[in-house]
Amino acid sequence: MRLAGEPRWVATILSSQLLWHAVRVALVSAYLLGGAVKLFDFAGAVAEQERFGLDPGWLWAMLAIVVELGGSLLVLTDRLVWLGAGALGVLTFVAMLTANAFWSAPAADRWMQANAFFEHLGLIAGLVLVAMLSDQRRSMS
Repeated sequence: MRLAGEPRWVATILSSQLLWHAVRVALVSAYLLGGAVKLFDFAGAVAEQERFGLDPGWLWAMLAIVVELGGSLLVLTDRLVWLGAGALGVLTFVAMLTANAFWSAPAADRWMQANAFFEHLGLIAGLVLVAMLSDQRRSMS
């Protein structure tokens, strides 16, 4: 579907199957990396969870790995994207409240924490959008 005033070349790019794949890879890239790092350094992953007050750390680390890798796989394969993106969104929201709690950070760190908080909020919005687009693309085919 082309919007009024949208140049044809823009419509061609935005409807590209290659772009659809590339955007999903880019969207979940941090989760893939984070899940792999946690998987190969499980002790470090447990320590990270405990540092943010998530106990038991081993359980939270396992959940993070499963969600980061499993949710990413669902988004990448364009299967049950609502579930994968939703799980990644919930994980990101938990991370925002624990790791980026700017309202309780020391004044010197508050701006950096607030910036990270709102970057993560934007990431959640991107996850919602990819779920919406996946559903829309599926219903059009």
